[in-house]
Amino acid sequence: MRLLVHVFLGSACVIATAACSAQLADEKPRLPEAEVLQKSATDPAPPKGTDDLIPLNTAKTVLLDKEGGKVILQTEVVLRAGLLEMLCCLKQTKEHESILSLAAEARTVHAGLLALGIEPGAPVKFIPEYQPPSGTQIDIFLMWRDESGKWHREPAQKWIRHSTRRYFIAELKSLPEGLKIPESSDLRFDPKHHELLWFGIMSADQKKELLSWSDDKPYRTAVEKLFELSQLKPMDADWVFAGSGFYRDEETGKEMYRAEGGDLICVANFASATLDVREKSTQSGDEGLSYEAWEERIPPLGTKVRVELIPVKKPAADLPDAPSIPKQPRE
Repeated sequence: MRLLVHVFLGSACVIATAACSAQLADEKPRLPEAEVLQKSATDPAPPKGTDDLIPLNTAKTVLLDKEGGKVILQTEVVLRAGLLEMLCCLKQTKEHESILSLAAEARTVHAGLLALGIEPGAPVKFIPEYQPPSGTQIDIFLMWRDESGKWHREPAQKWIRHSTRRYFIAELKSLPEGLKIPESSDLRFDPKHHELLWFGIMSADQKKELLSWSDDKPYRTAVEKLFELSQLKPMDADWVFAGSGFYRDEETGKEMYRAEGGDLICVANFASATLDVREKSTQSGDEGLSYEAWEERIPPLGTKVRVELIPVKKPAADLPDAPSIPKQPRE
């Protein structure tokens, strides 16, 4: 079967003629996830050269790997610390809240995923009630070369952790009798809402000090909970091909792909996301952001990173019903 890959919206129309569907149907069975992660961390294979891949844009930053059943993005590290809305944004859009930046159009990435034989799902909805984004799960792996020339490959989740730049809360009806929290302490008590609060990561020594202040069981339980909540936790959610959507430009009357604003691979839910995280992840202000960059695991700024987007194939009966993006009307 010959597959026409349309990169929609005006002049960016790429036609890749290949037996992609047949090749994907003949793929070898996927390794169990644990084996995939172990292999990727300890035995990364050198990446294919661009000559072995189909470029989907003139800059060759979006590439189709037919044989491997993946879309490749040529990105670079633009942020190593801070709260996140994106894993990867488009260049000159949201680099202040994204680890990686891609010099390409979001619609080109969308078209590459269509070339692998998958359809978009549906973006997140907030009204009248929250509905998470849906679509085919996309495994994301990151490949880069260190200063010694050694290649590394690991799941994108390893570069992201749950936010620690926030207040953690534990229920507590009242402070133990006679306990007055020192003003110099990072521990706070809200008597109105009956909550014990702590900002940031609590160390083992800090927990020990707080527990030494009282033998009151509810208080000690609350401190233990704050300690557990504040520890470093890697991102454990997956991404899905939500597929963004269109809007009509009021000045030109043209339909525009929403993700061109930068929302390519999100870790905070956006209705405009091409790929979105499959869980409720707010984007309403810094205190609400769910994730932050795991600085110690991210290579230096400017490092070139090859992002692999790999659809997780499932039986048709298991895939959610979702609309496809309408085709761009001819001018």
